[in-house]
Amino acid sequence: MWLAVDLLLVGVFAVIGRLSHYGTLTVGGWWTTAWPFLVGTLLAWAALAVARRPPTAISSGVAVWVGALVGGMVLRQASGQGTATAFVVVATLVLGALLVLPRVGARARR
Repeated sequence: MWLAVDLLLVGVFAVIGRLSHYGTLTVGGWWTTAWPFLVGTLLAWAALAVARRPPTAISSGVAVWVGALVGGMVLRQASGQGTATAFVVVATLVLGALLVLPRVGARARR
């Protein structure tokens, strides 16, 4: 379940970014922004899948946050997209909120 939620929320992150910088949204523009972070998210999930010990929901959120962020930035840089310091800071905060806080909320509801 969390994999689908994470991919959706990373997609939302890209929508917010595109709208805040360009004021409009196209599929191509969204994909350009989203794919590096989606790949980073999937790589983090792959790492979690091969881990010997199943993580808690919150620790998996932190792992996915770091994977999406680091993977996304590395792939953006490799593909000629920007990785300005301000963008890295904003992406760190927004992805952290999107990928960790829902897990905290779900745990609190239990």
